[in-house]
Amino acid sequence: MVLGPVLLGAVFVGVTATQVSADRATERLDYASSAVRTTVGALCRQLQTVAEAVASTQDEDRLAIAAQFVARGAASGVHIERSSGGETTPAAPPPPWADCSGGGHEAVAGYEAISARAALSDGTIISAATTVDVQFVVRLSGASGAALTVLPAAPTVSNTQELGLKRVSNEEPIFSTLQSEEASAVAQIANGLGQDALGKTAGGALVRRIGPVAGQPLPVAISVDAGLPRSTHLMLIFVVMLTGLAAIVAAWWLARTATAPLVGLSQAAEKVAAGDLQTRVPVTGSDEIGRLASAFNHMTRELETYVTALTASRDQLRGHLGVLGDTLSSTHDLDRILHVILQTARHATGATSGLVLLAEQGVLVGKCASEMDVDVRVPIGDGLVGSVAATGVPRMGRVDRDGPRLAETEPECESYVVVPFSSPGLAEAAGIIPALPAARGVLALYGPDFNDQDLVTLRTFAGQAAVALDNVRVHEEAQRLSVTDSLTGLFNYRSLRETLRREADRAGRFGRKLAVLALDLDHFKEINDRFGHAAGDAVLAEFAQRIRYEIREVDIAFRQGGEEFVILLPETDDAGGIAVAERLCEAVRRAPIMALDEFSIPVTVSIGIAVLPDHGMSGVAVLRAADEALYLAKTSGRDTFRLAGGALVEVGGASGGPQAPRQAQGR
Repeated sequence: MVLGPVLLGAVFVGVTATQVSADRATERLDYASSAVRTTVGALCRQLQTVAEAVASTQDEDRLAIAAQFVARGAASGVHIERSSGGETTPAAPPPPWADCSGGGHEAVAGYEAISARAALSDGTIISAATTVDVQFVVRLSGASGAALTVLPAAPTVSNTQELGLKRVSNEEPIFSTLQSEEASAVAQIANGLGQDALGKTAGGALVRRIGPVAGQPLPVAISVDAGLPRSTHLMLIFVVMLTGLAAIVAAWWLARTATAPLVGLSQAAEKVAAGDLQTRVPVTGSDEIGRLASAFNHMTRELETYVTALTASRDQLRGHLGVLGDTLSSTHDLDRILHVILQTARHATGATSGLVLLAEQGVLVGKCASEMDVDVRVPIGDGLVGSVAATGVPRMGRVDRDGPRLAETEPECESYVVVPFSSPGLAEAAGIIPALPAARGVLALYGPDFNDQDLVTLRTFAGQAAVALDNVRVHEEAQRLSVTDSLTGLFNYRSLRETLRREADRAGRFGRKLAVLALDLDHFKEINDRFGHAAGDAVLAEFAQRIRYEIREVDIAFRQGGEEFVILLPETDDAGGIAVAERLCEAVRRAPIMALDEFSIPVTVSIGIAVLPDHGMSGVAVLRAADEALYLAKTSGRDTFRLAGGALVEVGGASGGPQAPRQAQGR
């Protein structure tokens, strides 16, 4: 009566313990894999931070800054690769280095270091690395709680014994915390596995292979013992034999040692299911129930650690969103806003790379990129990002499965999610009739497969980012209009006062000359009366264009008001001012101005010239002298120029200094 239930119970406990042991091994393997990824990923982010910090400094200071990071232990070495050659900090690990981005793995025996890089626009590449050695493997193994085996990318030829770790040869692992035979068995199984696939050795060890992928550049096999100890089976046999000899004692013992702990374990499981992850059960022995209790306690601890990690990740995301909010609300720096937008979007979705493109005259132009080239130009309506910009409809998927065909200038990718910065009217300007309001730009992320939640998050995020971009554009336009004349595009009177004071101070401080030209269109009131104010505005705009063409890049032109203009010629004497005045009179005189495509209006200009310090010791005094010279030019018959002092100047002077390229771009 007692032996039968005991036998069944022994079988049940054995099967349960085996299953629990297998589940525990799988959980340990999952935890170990997560720990290795987290540890290596954190190391890669640390190296990426070092590389970006070095890249953000001046070129001549980068090697010294890199040496400081190495001295503080943030990296084992830093390499700076330029087009003219490379520099590496002392005692840096020798190549090859495994790139944290997951690409470019070469067929080598083993990597001496893992590294992260930062690329600059001038072609310079900063790589920060940390050494891969036996101590590195020991630390990873200790962090994961499982045996760790670093696999070769190609056969090696040396054996080395270091810190109790075996460095094996041929097709065996580079480093392993296992003995030689066990390491060889694990490596043989892992070499036939794909990424994150599971395998099992003949000795019962459960094996998982991870890497090389982005964030985990080393090929690594993680193994745990999945079988029950032999002593457990012997204990079961002993219990059965003892029960056959003393059935009553065995029944009493089972009632006290099996039933009560299982009830406690069941109650603890219910508490865990209700959300109390701090629940623990007492471990009363080393038998199956005790092992089950230990496994249960280990499981709850791991769950608590996992939840804590998720909470920390959530807090980190909130922090990024906080930084984003502060940046969007407090800055008008477009480059910084685009950088924060892109980095926050990458952190929120786990994307490996990304790109922000803004529309300029019917073309999407790359403005900010992460882990890819920013030099991208895509016509609106063309390819993936062009179609999203034209329709205003976000897209997510894989290129090989969902399309569309990428434009020639788009970056190559596998998985993507692209959302627009919504703004009406862009597609119509490009000649495309959209289904929804089009966009002034798009946010494109590339990397692993994205889900619907990522798309929802990015759509909301892109809408808020578009508001920030609007604010920047409005701020920039307001700044521009505060110092420029809206009709001619030249600087206005407000800017004239400040610029004249600054240039006069500079000329006086360095003993240089500053020529000031005061210009006034002749008989401009008659043009307004005869042809209308719209024609007069067209004459003023064309006159400003001719001024831009005739002056140097360093010269500055202003509309003082009405038909009156001022030109500042830095480091120019009276001869140079006369040469410019002569050129301007000729440029205005030689061709009538076409106004409104209807009227051909002949125009002339009178010019007064004054030079600091010859005609005044301050900017205001020189401008007044130029105005007086302009008055003399007007009274002398117009269509001419006068130098301050009343003397009629002879046509045909030359600039007193070398002539810079003419200001074709305008201001």
